[in-house]
Amino acid sequence: MLGVGGTRQHLGREALRGSGRGGRVGGGLDPQAQKRELLRKLQEKRQEQRHQERQEGD
Repeated sequence: MLGVGGTRQHLGREALRGSGRGGRVGGGLDPQAQKRELLRKLQEKRQEQRHQERQEGD
């Protein structure tokens, strides 16, 4: 009964970690996209703080 269910693909370490053909096995964003997202959130928070400080100063 060997081979029932199709062929089995042995994945290397890189494939399991999502590098290669753009497919990420575990899902989620790549490290560069995570960094961009964190920077965007940080900039938004700082902009809100500046806006609130200006309103309190008036």
